[in-house]
Amino acid sequence: MAEVKAKISRLDIAPRKARAIVRIMTGLSVGDAEAQLMFRKERAARPVLKLLKSAVANARVKGMDASKLVIKTAFVDKGPRMKRWLPRARGMATPIHKDFSHVTIILAESDKKSRFTISMPEAKKAEKGEAPKAKRVSSGKKPKKVDTKKETKESVKTEAAPAPLKKVFRRKSV
Repeated sequence: MAEVKAKISRLDIAPRKARAIVRIMTGLSVGDAEAQLMFRKERAARPVLKLLKSAVANARVKGMDASKLVIKTAFVDKGPRMKRWLPRARGMATPIHKDFSHVTIILAESDKKSRFTISMPEAKKAEKGEAPKAKRVSSGKKPKKVDTKKETKESVKTEAAPAPLKKVFRRKSV
């Protein structure tokens, strides 16, 4: 079974925080892992997502099918520690330790396909023979005001469609 490896060295996020993100991905297909990482709010999610895309690009160069890739292993090793000092009262100093980490992802091909795709959805539809959906363009006109006291069938039809949600997953309500 062919494997592909990608690594980030000296990521300036503590290994403990990066491991929380990497632990989610292990064993998932690449598309599922990418979907998970896109909506994570942790700071480590963005560089790990970038690393995952780099690993997929490495796999494509080797001729592997991107839709069959699975994350075989993903781990975080401790990197160097930057040491600084913070001056305190009475001539003392407090140490500040900024930990770095090394993140490694190993991908392998599997028989199962992912639920989510990494490539462009329009390209997939073109392969199947479906026509891409036309994008909705607003005319720039303001929607008509609807009288709340008198709602008729005509006034309900002239209301503007609701705007799409910006974020799908939210931890806290706004």
